[in-house]
Amino acid sequence: MASDKHGMKDKVAGKFKEVEGKLTNDKSREGEGKLQKLKGKIKDKAADLRDDLKGKEEDKKEG
Repeated sequence: MASDKHGMKDKVAGKFKEVEGKLTNDKSREGEGKLQKLKGKIKDKAADLRDDLKGKEEDKKEG
């Protein structure tokens, strides 16, 4: 799965910022963290989609 290398950094950093924002009652920092986590999830989904399409393309060439 592509998630190991593509969006993990953003998801971890985003979670850290989100928790930091909650602890310090900083809604801006908390929102920033949520957005960064979302960015990581989107990167994962895009990489998975790209891998799926690449696999289907290779299957067409073989068949």
